[in-house]
Amino acid sequence: MGLVMLNPTFPVDLRNRPLHSLRMSITDRCNLRCEYCMPGENYTWLPSKDILSFEEILRLTGLFADIGVTRLRLTGGEPLLRKNAEKLVAMICAAGRFEEVAMTTNALGLAKLAQSLKDSGLSRLTISLDSLREERVKAISGRDSLGQVLAGLDAVAAAGFTGTKLDTVAMRGVNDDEFCDMIAFGADRDIEVRFIEYMDVPGAQEWTKEKVISRADMLDLFEEGFGVRPVSYGVQGSAPAARFQLPPGAVWKGRDLAGQVFGIIASTTEPFCGSCDRSRVTADGMWFKCLYAELGLNLLTELRAGVSDDHMRALLLGDWKKRDDNGAEQRLQQEERAAFKVEGNNPHLEMHTRGG
Repeated sequence: MGLVMLNPTFPVDLRNRPLHSLRMSITDRCNLRCEYCMPGENYTWLPSKDILSFEEILRLTGLFADIGVTRLRLTGGEPLLRKNAEKLVAMICAAGRFEEVAMTTNALGLAKLAQSLKDSGLSRLTISLDSLREERVKAISGRDSLGQVLAGLDAVAAAGFTGTKLDTVAMRGVNDDEFCDMIAFGADRDIEVRFIEYMDVPGAQEWTKEKVISRADMLDLFEEGFGVRPVSYGVQGSAPAARFQLPPGAVWKGRDLAGQVFGIIASTTEPFCGSCDRSRVTADGMWFKCLYAELGLNLLTELRAGVSDDHMRALLLGDWKKRDDNGAEQRLQQEERAAFKVEGNNPHLEMHTRGG
């Protein structure tokens, strides 16, 4: 089905940023315990009675499409832990409201579900993987899961997905000796690897500034490893990743990697708040306009109160037009920067609840 538009008004916020991209969490549950996302083994799941139904998600995403959102990403927690997630994908894709419907996943469920997701109309996958070494994957994620991820990547390729991206959180002293290996791994599988600066987001309670590897430092590491410095590739625009390409002469372990493209998401040291067109809805309908925002708008209450679509559209438009968030820039300006501490029992302040 072709893209259906309902006279979107393309709202802009107080910093003249449009609302084009939506991250929709379909569950807060996760089967990994990554230190940069979850607060150890002490966490609170959202009440199951508050989790948006498939019909509520379909209505809500349609309302966002009405006001200008063109790109939808399904997230978690781990979205494939939501029972019948592929059916939700099919419902959303059949409505034809978005230019792209993508998903971010840890890939543990992809060996079984990749083909179903492809058949349901999913556009693209982003897969999280921070190391190619079993012992490191277990140390970072709390689970012995590398084999499942690799099987999932095989299933993604077999299902015919293209444009797959691999997200790697860059952590000094943890996985910084594998970055060149990751790019070579991506080249083998026709996957673009994106390195994410370790972010001091809510829930990342082990974060320290000493663990952060900046984009500038990463480029130095790549120049040392490949023998040539990567060059800029394309225009970043509103995309979170600045993209780079390995020029002629780039060699790693005897392999010619010239032409390979990769990305760096420098949210911590070079934030891009000024071009951010993204917002997030949690699995229980809390709308956050910034990853660092402490307060969100409760859409679940409105949906279950039986309000009209016109009311909801006006609510969404009005709230976006009041948006003035620049949380990453504010964090950068702090003289004594430390981990974003979550006080009390508030799962909405945890990264695994907000989604990626």
